[in-house]
Amino acid sequence: MSFPTSHETSPAAPPATLFLGGPIRTVDAQDSVAEAMLVIGNRIAAVGTPEECRAAARELSTSVPEVVDLQGRTLVPGFVDPHAHPLMYGQLLSWVDCGPVAAPDIPTMLERLARAAAENPGDGPIRGYGYEHRNLAEQRHPSRQELDTVSTTREVYVMNASGHGGVVNSFVLDTAGIGSDTPNPPGGTFFRDSEGELTGELSDAACDILTGEDGVKLGHHGPNFHLADSKEQHRGQLLHAQREFLSHGVTMIGDAQVTKREFAAYLDLVERGELVTRINAYFLSSLLDEVLQLGLVDRFGDSLLSFAGIKLYADGTLGGWTAYFPEGYRDDPCRTGSLYHEPAEYRSLVVRAHSAGLQTATHAQSPTAIQLVIDAVKEATAVSPRADHRHRIEHCGLPTPEQITEMAGLGILPVNQPQHYFNWGPGVLDAIGSPGERFNPLGEFVAAAVPVTMSSDAPVADPRPLEAIQTAVTRKTRSGVQLGPDGLKIDAAAALRAHTINGARAMGREKDLGSLEPQKLADFVILAEDPLAAPAERISSIDVVETWVGGTRVYTR
Repeated sequence: MSFPTSHETSPAAPPATLFLGGPIRTVDAQDSVAEAMLVIGNRIAAVGTPEECRAAARELSTSVPEVVDLQGRTLVPGFVDPHAHPLMYGQLLSWVDCGPVAAPDIPTMLERLARAAAENPGDGPIRGYGYEHRNLAEQRHPSRQELDTVSTTREVYVMNASGHGGVVNSFVLDTAGIGSDTPNPPGGTFFRDSEGELTGELSDAACDILTGEDGVKLGHHGPNFHLADSKEQHRGQLLHAQREFLSHGVTMIGDAQVTKREFAAYLDLVERGELVTRINAYFLSSLLDEVLQLGLVDRFGDSLLSFAGIKLYADGTLGGWTAYFPEGYRDDPCRTGSLYHEPAEYRSLVVRAHSAGLQTATHAQSPTAIQLVIDAVKEATAVSPRADHRHRIEHCGLPTPEQITEMAGLGILPVNQPQHYFNWGPGVLDAIGSPGERFNPLGEFVAAAVPVTMSSDAPVADPRPLEAIQTAVTRKTRSGVQLGPDGLKIDAAAALRAHTINGARAMGREKDLGSLEPQKLADFVILAEDPLAAPAERISSIDVVETWVGGTRVYTR
């Protein structure tokens, strides 16, 4: 595999490349399938028949185009992932894999962590990622006492797959001065057993104890899953993540939680000429005052790195049982999850952002949290009418049918993650019962004319668009069980649109990206097989052969 890290084109004579010999799915308004595509420089010059593209080359270019024979393979627009956390993903790739394949039970998890501790002597932290307690054989979280068997003299932390918390050993709690009588911080929880003793599990704002004095402190504006590393470490982590995204055909990403940490890391890569994927930054709502003071009320940046809007949180996560269900969870009625803001405070944030012309993207899973977003957008658009505002609901896991109708009327865009129910669908049923079958109801969105947009939420799921497309088409979980009725499925063409042009539109980039049309930027992927012609159960196994960004090949399998 190769990953060039810079775009090298001659401004005097931009290269011309003609692609032919396989289906080219344009994902334009007609879902056209072309025979050829001409790229000149960093943009698409023509799409159509080979003869039409050769004629365009003679008219528009001073150079004879290089011909790329697809050899029957399929060319599609570059995949768009409008909700991911690239730096966090790169960071976690260096941690111990505690996911369901690598660690199906707690003893195996502890063994892997202990091995990492032995291989990395000293006082540095030992961190793992990817467990979801309902995927463990024991059907529970590990305890701090169990993590104490790995070490009692250094930090041991295993992050839940949701990214909204995890479990620490006693050393972490003792170092932070956390005891059984320590109150929970606003927006977070130190979990206790039936006798009131700390279990080691913590969520959201309670994770602030892991970041130290110089770490990112997010408070009630969002979960603190950002652990500080050095500038050079962040560079390596981001480059690692970028390679992974490109290897799965992702050419544009919406970073759905940007603080000064992420922004500095991106600027560093831009300065070094190493940023290849297109990044659209959603600044965390705690930075709203700074954004407004700086006057960043219109899109700024360039086609590679740009500001997109403001990220907010309404509630927590289903995986960590912190999404807000006031009636409680099925097996623990006393556990309700929480809202990040009082409704009036949240509405004020949305109104201020909207009135300044900004797009908002709010994390909301439960019907109560989703209604909070709908009501805030309704108020914001009444205060300051603005057509095509494109306010987003991130995840939007369990909207009611009535809420979907409201979203259609208000122009609110859901950004869903089918891989969440591929990986953890049964866990949603365990958490809230049969209503969980509707988790990510894509078919209902399509029926209500609400544009479907899909993303990975990496590192919560790996950035594998073809896996997301297959899951959206089949509604089948990792274990092969279908979640919910057939009416929740969408077809492969709609799923492809959801991970390309609809994702671009959700970030306001559809004029330049998301489909293969003349004058658009030449971001595209060559696949070994046509995902719209392959059997649904095989879509995720289709190889990404090449990824191109701005007319430059940036990944080759």
